[in-house]
Amino acid sequence: MKLILFIFFGICLLPLSAQNSLEDLLKQHNKNSVPYITVQELAMPKTEAVVLDAREFSEYKVSHLKDALFVGYNDFNIEETLKKIKDKNEPIVVYCSLGIRSETIATKLKNEGYTNVSNLYGGIFEWKNNDFEVYNSEEQKTDSIHAFSQHWSKYLLKGTKVY
Repeated sequence: MKLILFIFFGICLLPLSAQNSLEDLLKQHNKNSVPYITVQELAMPKTEAVVLDAREFSEYKVSHLKDALFVGYNDFNIEETLKKIKDKNEPIVVYCSLGIRSETIATKLKNEGYTNVSNLYGGIFEWKNNDFEVYNSEEQKTDSIHAFSQHWSKYLLKGTKVY
């Protein structure tokens, strides 16, 4: 009987352990409606794209990628974005903390006819985890990253977590 209970609880807890990796997390929450771009690909000097931050403004103020345009998530306004990016063939990379909210915003852009939209795999957390620079609201380099929540912050391995 003890063996049966041990196996039962082991099977019940398996889905909880499967969410430990970033890859598993993104598979669980995303539909792959937008192709990913890695932080290494985006950081390459020859990669030119409009970079959009799909987090909340409080997160963006703590830190963001250099020259990223804030578009938000809860208050995302497609009409305002259409005014900022007129060429629908321009390369666009959307990011958030991990790549979940950014997929939603990137999908909205694709639905408006933008043809070259990517989702930053792992978002700003993966960017910082790979030692790439981030900037605060005064456009100065910072080590701080808005960690979104205690739950999601486990994916941010480097930098100073801000809540």
